[in-house]
Amino acid sequence: MIRQIVDWLEERTGIESAIQSFLYEEIPGSSGWHQVFGSVAAFLFMLQVFTGIMLAFNYAPTPGEAYNSLKYIMLELTGGSLMRGLHHWGASLMIVIVVMHMCQVFLWGAYKKPREATWILGVVLLLITFAFGLTGYLLPWDNRAYWGTVVTTKIAASAPFAGPYLERLMGSDGSIGVVTFTRFYAAHVLLLPPLTMILIALHIFLVRKHGVAPAAIETAPPKKFYPEQVYKDTVAIFGAFVLLFVLAVAAKVPLERLADPTDTSYIPKPDWYFLFLYELLKFFPGSLEIVGSVILPSLAILGLFAVPFLDRAKLARVRQRTVAIGVLILSALIWTGLTVQAVVTSPKPLELNTELLDAPQQPWQEMTPEEVAGIGYYRRENCAGCHSPGKIGPDLTRPTARKTASWMIEHFKHPQELVPGSSMPPIHLTDAQLNTLAAFLLRLTPQNASVIETTPAFAVDGAILYQKQQCGGCHVINGSGQKLGPGLNGVALRRSKAWIEGHFLNPEKFSPDSPMPPYKFKPKDMEAITSYLLALPKI
Repeated sequence: MIRQIVDWLEERTGIESAIQSFLYEEIPGSSGWHQVFGSVAAFLFMLQVFTGIMLAFNYAPTPGEAYNSLKYIMLELTGGSLMRGLHHWGASLMIVIVVMHMCQVFLWGAYKKPREATWILGVVLLLITFAFGLTGYLLPWDNRAYWGTVVTTKIAASAPFAGPYLERLMGSDGSIGVVTFTRFYAAHVLLLPPLTMILIALHIFLVRKHGVAPAAIETAPPKKFYPEQVYKDTVAIFGAFVLLFVLAVAAKVPLERLADPTDTSYIPKPDWYFLFLYELLKFFPGSLEIVGSVILPSLAILGLFAVPFLDRAKLARVRQRTVAIGVLILSALIWTGLTVQAVVTSPKPLELNTELLDAPQQPWQEMTPEEVAGIGYYRRENCAGCHSPGKIGPDLTRPTARKTASWMIEHFKHPQELVPGSSMPPIHLTDAQLNTLAAFLLRLTPQNASVIETTPAFAVDGAILYQKQQCGGCHVINGSGQKLGPGLNGVALRRSKAWIEGHFLNPEKFSPDSPMPPYKFKPKDMEAITSYLLALPKI
């Protein structure tokens, strides 16, 4: 029955003869382990397609939601962390394997006539592999992705003549936003995968057409592709998958905080395979930057395309190809040296002081700035002298003692008029300050009454200054305020104390086009408000 089914398929599709032709094709007797890289690269590409599809089922391709959906995939979805790990580390491993495959072909001279077109297709596939890494870099939409893409688009924009067109094509004319994200996503998911499939199929066709390149002096008789070479390819593929699986399980995939276009203090750095270019730019400062960003990389790419036409010598044994060996060693030393130098000399990430956030959260940290400022006025007027348990005034933490804000404000101004016979003196504060005091008293309960004693002085002073400058007109803290500017909860996770102080003094320097005016606080006030902001909890 099985034979009949196979015969039926063979008669109508020719699949059996095609498989036999593929598996039993003759290859040179010198073929071996050094030729497994092409098969491993093809497998890694298929794995990237599979894991990419799995991620796409739960990925939201819009800037804000992309980050949240990725967190959902990694933290809540069954197998989501594994899928992202396989996809992330698979991209790096694929670049390694493709480069090793190119090096092997170059070292063996397998680009010589009639295999020039095969080599050229290989170079194109190498560039597409880098393009995958480049377009996929932005998709997590974290700070690392955002600012790395900013650098990439600026480099592309510096290209002579084509720069403005490239910048417009990437949708980054002026800033990185929805258009840039959409075009990078479309290229990564819709354009590059089918193009790669077509080129891989054409590449394999050319390899089969011209055959596997033999050694310079072929002494061993030809052999079939199956079973010996298939076995070696399978073992190599299995080894690559085991390595990738271990990385996906054991190595944490980076995901920083949500992209913040205002975070000009962030130090962008590309992925490891582009670090050598990152370091190369340092050798060409100012107007010479174009040499390192455009001219030298373009010459290197042209050189790769020209290899088959520059080297027209007869095929020789590997150990006799001293020029090829020298070029490979020199290239490896330059790449390694620049990469190591980039890692060593790159500025360290900004050290953030999150000590207050790491400590157990205090009740005052849950209050709005107005309520915390009210604690200050409560202390300033010594309200606890009369309104503590056992004192002559009512206990203000009890619900029965609570009045409306308007009643309390009027009572603060004219105590005897609202409560005849009261010994309470009038409180001489402005209406805004009285309203702040009332807001605190409305929030006061037996459960949080400890804030009167435990709220640190810097928080009270900082909140009073925050209210005085009407910062809530643009910023939100604990749900209070307007959303014209960024929310300030958890700011210690994003900004250093020095950055906040500098931003107060010169907002335009740290956030271009910011409508925020400069604030020339006295040193004591600057210390109070920055310390208060850094202690705000993350929501």
